[in-house]
Amino acid sequence: MKQAFVALGSNLVNPVLQVQTAFVALSKIPDTHVLKQSSLYQTAPIGYDDAQIKQVPDFINAVVELETDLTPLELLDALFEIENQAGRERPYPNAPRVLDCDLLLYENMVINTNKLTLPHPRMHTRGFVLLPLFEIAPHLSIPNHGKIATLIHNSQFTGIKKL
Repeated sequence: MKQAFVALGSNLVNPVLQVQTAFVALSKIPDTHVLKQSSLYQTAPIGYDDAQIKQVPDFINAVVELETDLTPLELLDALFEIENQAGRERPYPNAPRVLDCDLLLYENMVINTNKLTLPHPRMHTRGFVLLPLFEIAPHLSIPNHGKIATLIHNSQFTGIKKL
């Protein structure tokens, strides 16, 4: 079985419940087992202009460690299905969302295709990913970016609160 890490996020329709429901849905993916799940983190929205930010609710984020016999693309398709079942819509980039499931890492693979980029291309700069990932895998190294502990030590993250 292969090791994979998935980030979960929601800021619509009871975000805490959406992420908790996603934990259960991940455990039901065929040939896949949840090994660890982080605490929930409340995160102020990022990537919005000043006019938008006041209208965007905070996110609830978490990270899950999986072991799976699925290929990276099969796992990605399973994550898209979980998002779709939750009612995910994609009206524009970074739109508020019912559920977001991002494949962060799959073993130490580096992949860059139209459908999938591993490691996730922005994970090393996002506290709402790094902090819950560090909670469940403190010794992890991110290919092409280094140890997660070093990334956290060298960064300042604001607007993130462990629940």
